[in-house]
Amino acid sequence: MTFAKLLPGMTLREGVTAVVDIAIVYYVVYRALLLIKGTRAAQMLIGLVLVGISFFAAKLLELSTLTWLLDNLINYSIIFFIVIFQHDIRRALTRVGQNLFAGSRTIETASVFEEVIKAVERLSKVRAGGLIVLERDADLSEYLNEPGVVLDAKVTEELLVSLFLVDSENKLHDGAVIIRHLRIAQAGAVLPLSVNPMLDKALGTRHRAAVGITEETDAVVVVVSEERGSIALCFGGNIARDLDAATLRKALLSLFRKEKRRRTTSSRSVAPVIPRPRPHEVTAKMVVDQVKKDAATQGDG
Repeated sequence: MTFAKLLPGMTLREGVTAVVDIAIVYYVVYRALLLIKGTRAAQMLIGLVLVGISFFAAKLLELSTLTWLLDNLINYSIIFFIVIFQHDIRRALTRVGQNLFAGSRTIETASVFEEVIKAVERLSKVRAGGLIVLERDADLSEYLNEPGVVLDAKVTEELLVSLFLVDSENKLHDGAVIIRHLRIAQAGAVLPLSVNPMLDKALGTRHRAAVGITEETDAVVVVVSEERGSIALCFGGNIARDLDAATLRKALLSLFRKEKRRRTTSSRSVAPVIPRPRPHEVTAKMVVDQVKKDAATQGDG
């Protein structure tokens, strides 16, 4: 069967152009859905889809008043779309630019991790509490109880340590530092507390806040205990305590390396699923081992 018989009135060139056009639109929509997956924007998108379905249903049933109302709503939907998804649009455009310089981005990410690790080591030695949130896909702005102070500063060991040192003049030391796009975006932010009854009763407010934000988003949080000076890592509702610098470094690199692989292979996983000795608590070794195992599995796939 020739192409002309398959699609009457369309030349081979027009057919190829149509296929390419559809493929590009499909890819754009697919990447947009991946971008908002796991965020509140996904729920808003479902709401917009329901409005569209309601419009066609009202038109079919000849409900003139409802059709007029929904028709006007859809006509202004582009404005609603920009307002509702402004954070996601900004993040998507930023990511496009980042992908053009992936090599330098990897080096910069490792450098930021080193500054974070050196800072938490110093905080651990002087037993100063610390709460550092590393944002990944989900925009944390919607999930913070209080946004804190906007900084937009370079991530350095000295700045991180100074933000958490207890001082009567330092009002930010009890809050969290938010690292977004490899820069310190905010300090003194208040995170939502986990209400999971299975968490260890010995965990204080700082650790519960760290677990809480990772239950709602894909963020990774490094916590320093003020009482014991121990270092913990939280992600996906998990908490791994008593980490040393080497293990923390491996875990961070593995988690963010997996994030990069997830973007290229479109894995459904947001955070590693780790077998737990008891709910929501993992050992340091299990963090690294399971992340490496997941990464190897995705690489083989």
